[in-house]
Amino acid sequence: MDLSLIDIVLIVVGQILIAIGLFCDFVAAILMLRFPNFFVRLHALTIGSIGGAVVPMIGAGLIALGSPFLGQYRWFLAGGSFVTAFFTFILGGAGSHAIARAAYKSKAAILRPCHVDHLAEDLGEKSC
Repeated sequence: MDLSLIDIVLIVVGQILIAIGLFCDFVAAILMLRFPNFFVRLHALTIGSIGGAVVPMIGAGLIALGSPFLGQYRWFLAGGSFVTAFFTFILGGAGSHAIARAAYKSKAAILRPCHVDHLAEDLGEKSC
């Protein structure tokens, strides 16, 4: 099997992106354990969903593009990976925002330690 230079570059860059995604998932897992409350842990959740899911999907798409032995299916695999990465990128942030808003409005999550609560100030409620 002969790979062109472009195929090799696509495969190497794809593998690097998958390694970056693995690192982001590892960091997100540690931060989920280390962060003090629900709202800060949402930040770690977003690191895991964007860095740990979107970046490896782009890497998988690049690997598919650089794999000529897949034939015409490499275009389907790459397209599916890129479209899924795009929707995960858009919906991951929106989902985190919706979860945070619902938890704050229902007071299901305790905001401790609390240094500043601008939303409570805007609503005319007692801050912290």
